[in-house]
Amino acid sequence: MEKVLVALVSIALTATVCIAAETHGDKETKADVARHRAMAAAHEAAAKCLESGKKEDVCNKELQIACKGLAIGKFCGMKHEH
Repeated sequence: MEKVLVALVSIALTATVCIAAETHGDKETKADVARHRAMAAAHEAAAKCLESGKKEDVCNKELQIACKGLAIGKFCGMKHEH
């Protein structure tokens, strides 16, 4: 019984430490906000590119260039069905 209690306490403490480690400070939060705004601007530019009649491949390449270093993946952190 004592081993079970020790195991449960260890799991609870580990979860608490993991949650605490994920919290961002003000500086990190501001950086995340700026990164999301930059990604949104790149996606807005891609939408305008498509509206202008350019081919999807051209607009996707422009999106990749605009998003380099901002997001994960070649679609700037966003992928949908196509």
